[in-house]
Parts: sequence; C-alpha cells; structure tokens
Amino acid sequence: MAVRAAMATLRQLLREFGRRLPCLKIRDWPDFPRRGVMLDISRGRVPRLKTLLELADHLADFKINEFQLYTEHTFAYKKYKSVWGDWGALTGAEIRKLDAHCRKAGIELVPNQNSFGHLREWLKDPRLRKLAEVTEPWPDAGGAFLRYPSTLAPANPGTLPFLRGLYDELLPNFTSRRFNVGCDETWDLGRGQSKALCEKIGKGRVYLQFLKKIHRELSVRKKQMMFWGDIILHYPELVRELPRDVVALNWGYEASHPFAHEAGRFKRARIPFYVCPGTSTWMTLIGRHDNAFANLRQAAEAGRKHGAAGFLITDWGDGGHPQPLAVSYLPYIFGAAVAWCAATTDENLLVPVANREVFRDEASHAAQAALALGFVHRELNFFTPNLTPLGAVVAAPPPEQRELFCYQGLTCYSRISAKNIRAAITAIEKQLTVLRRSRPTMREAKTLRLELDLAARMALQSCQFMLWQQALAKGRNATARTIAKRAVLQLRQIEREFARYWPSRNKATPKKCSQFLRWRIDDYRRGVLPQRFQTG
Repeated sequence: MAVRAAMATLRQLLREFGRRLPCLKIRDWPDFPRRGVMLDISRGRVPRLKTLLELADHLADFKINEFQLYTEHTFAYKKYKSVWGDWGALTGAEIRKLDAHCRKAGIELVPNQNSFGHLREWLKDPRLRKLAEVTEPWPDAGGAFLRYPSTLAPANPGTLPFLRGLYDELLPNFTSRRFNVGCDETWDLGRGQSKALCEKIGKGRVYLQFLKKIHRELSVRKKQMMFWGDIILHYPELVRELPRDVVALNWGYEASHPFAHEAGRFKRARIPFYVCPGTSTWMTLIGRHDNAFANLRQAAEAGRKHGAAGFLITDWGDGGHPQPLAVSYLPYIFGAAVAWCAATTDENLLVPVANREVFRDEASHAAQAALALGFVHRELNFFTPNLTPLGAVVAAPPPEQRELFCYQGLTCYSRISAKNIRAAITAIEKQLTVLRRSRPTMREAKTLRLELDLAARMALQSCQFMLWQQALAKGRNATARTIAKRAVLQLRQIEREFARYWPSRNKATPKKCSQFLRWRIDDYRRGVLPQRFQTG
C-alpha cells in the first residue's frame, strides 16, 4: 500500500511539473488506514463499466483504497430480472472485471447489498411481498408523504433464505473479505409482521437479533460484516452487544452532524467503526459544496480523535440521481485529502488539483466553474437539510404521488424572494460562460464538461419554475405564460441532449433519472399553480 501511495504522489508530481521534477523531500502517511468512496447505483443511474473503471483510476490517484457501489436491486440477479430489468444492473462478469482492475490499482472493491431496509423495488415483486414488514404505504411527517413498503420482516421464515440466495450469487464476484449489508433506515419495522414481537422485547432488540442472524450468515462465508450505524445508535444500551468483529458505519451529512458524540459511543463499546460523511450533491444538481467540505472535514477530525478505522465518502442519488458524476469530483478530492491528512488540506488548492487530475482543461476553467456552481445555492438565502432548491424544485414529484424525494420543492417559491432567484440565475449563467471557455484535452474531460453544463441548465430551470410560480401566485398570468413558453422549449432541449449523453456513461435508459423534465412541462401546460399535498 505504501508503494502505491508513493506512486500516486509521483504521478501527481509528473502531471504538475512534467519530466523536470523539483528537488524535494516527502514525509507522508495517512490519518486513516481505510479511505473509501461509496457511489449509489440504485436510484436511477447505473454507470457503465467503462465509467466505473475510469472512476477507479481517479480514486487510486486520490489515494483512495476502498470502493463500494451502494446496491439495493441493481445487481443482475438471475432469478430477479423482473426487479432490476427497467433500471439497468451490473452483471457478475462486470463486477469481476472491476474487482480485478481495482485490485491492480490498490483499491479493495467491497460488496454492498442492503439487507433489511431500502428494499422497495424488491418488495414490489409478487414472489416477495410476503417478506415485507408491511404491505401497504403509510403516511409519514404528518401525511406530507408516504413511506412505501421497503423493510424485510425479520421474523418471517422466508427472509433469511431470500438473503442467502442473494449473497450466494453476489459475493463470489468479489475478492474482498468485507461485505456492507446496509440495514439502515428500517422505517417499517414494528408496524406489521413484527409488531407483536417488537412490543414484547423492544424494537431495538428485534433489530439487533436480526443483525446477528445476518452476521452468522457472513461468518459462514468468511466475510467481515459492515453495516450502517444509524439504527443501533438509537439504542445505545445495545451497542455493546454487537459482535466484536463487525464494522459500524457512522454516517451523517450536515455540517453540524454530531460525529464526535456518536463515534465516542462506538469507541467506548470497542466496536470498530468508520466515519461516513457525504458529498452533499444529491437533490442539489450542482452541489452544496460549503456543506460538503465542512461535513467531510468535521468527520475526519472526529474520526481521528476517536480512532475510526476508516473514512467513507458517501455519494447518494436520491430523487432519481439526476446529478452527474462531474459534480461529485470536488467533494471526492477534498474528502480524500482530509482522510489522508486533514491538518494540511488547503481548500485553496482544490481547483488546480481538480483541473490537473480530472478536468484536464488547458484553460483552467472547468474546475473553477464546478467549484463556483456548488456555492450558487447560497444566493437563494434558503436552508433546509439534505437538498437545495436548485435541485429540489425542478425534480419535485407530482403532489398526487406523495413521494418523499424533493417533496418540499413545490413550496420553495413562497420562501425565496424573486431578487434572490434572479441572483442565482445570474450566478449560474456566469459559471456556464466560464465552463464554455474551457478547453478539455481528453475525451472523459469533455464528457465531464457536458455533464456540468446539463446539470447547471437543469438548476436554472428550478429558478425559472419558481419565478413562474410566483407570477401565478400574484395573478400575473401574462408573465407566467411568457415564462412557461420559454421554459418548455428549454426543457425539451435539455431532455433531448440528456438522452443523447446518457448511453455514453450509464446503463439502461434515462427515464428513471430525468422524468421530472416531463413533470415540469406538464405543469407549464396546465398553467395552474401546483400545490404540495396537504393532509386532512
């Protein structure tokens, strides 16, 4: 590992200085032995193998040594094409090629299959409905949205055989001795099949017992279990009962997340753990980099203080995963830097490093635009956790669907001034001009520029939609019609370009990822102010 890290440093120096290297002395070692990236491939964007191979090469140069692909239903399980067919999926052969490629680059490709919650697509299958804790959607957050069945019934006699079948097909494609089984956000637990058991012994105890059953399955397969630590942290008295060889993944995505407090619980219980901050790219389209950088740095500081075994940068795809990989590279680089040495990480060096390592732009504009776009949301003077209006407004689902993702988007217009919306438009258009002056020197760099351009133009549509909503709310119907006419043309153009771009980077079709473009076109055609679902 030390030799590979040294070679990564040498490659960076050669790209910066060419063949005439400066005379220097390097004293270097990592703060965390395990430094990883986890990419969500389950919300609508399943990358092609070529895309993943290119990403792995970049991660190796960032001195990342662990890579995970967050999977719910997007591995091509032979018996379940009916579950993954419309989404695209990675095959065993593709995983084996990626695993071999990562191994050569000094990266461990860790299998990842959620095994308790987040199984909504699985539980739609008629063969598996009997394994669901609940079989019907139920209202959450005062009825503002619905929770759809997504959690396995832990006491159902068919649950463990189902998981065994998945594990036996998935795991042989990986050489890693670790396995992330997820088990986060088990929203439905105690509402259906396990209700009586939860009332008898407690929901936390039921959760822990099932976690231990999964652990036994992995022990038989000689795998070390990794799992998300959010649920067990709700039951601190049970943390000490975890098997001592598990790895708890302590996640949190806001700048203010209490990593130090939570990490301390795992440390005191002598449970190995990672700190797992995020890229803050999901439901933003172009990023929320101020939050991401603070979240990444805080996790590194807390993890180092409390002896975390690893640092895992998580990159989620909520809401159909409309944000492209190009938006994630700056948080990847910054996260890799603080995982290696937070004390010497300088945010001011981010743009030149990103330009040299990823965007490969002779004019040095692409990375500059990528960074600035990630701060544009501040022009709106609006804050809510886990999203920005730039991502949530254009992607908000129709109210009648009562979906969780971006459901707040349809009401943002009432809390943001037109002046601030126009300031955001100006800021995005300025960075689009900067981006279009870039001169990428490689094929991948040209694709990254295209991805940023499309994402920024989608973010602009969020602003236009809010202005249209404000015009309707004030009875300025002529203004609303003018905005709508222009926006429909722009949305159609983005839709065509997005569809052309899609197969160069991703599997299946873009329909799961970009359906919101049609939703907004339909809103404009109706000419009626859409309302978020109201309870009562």
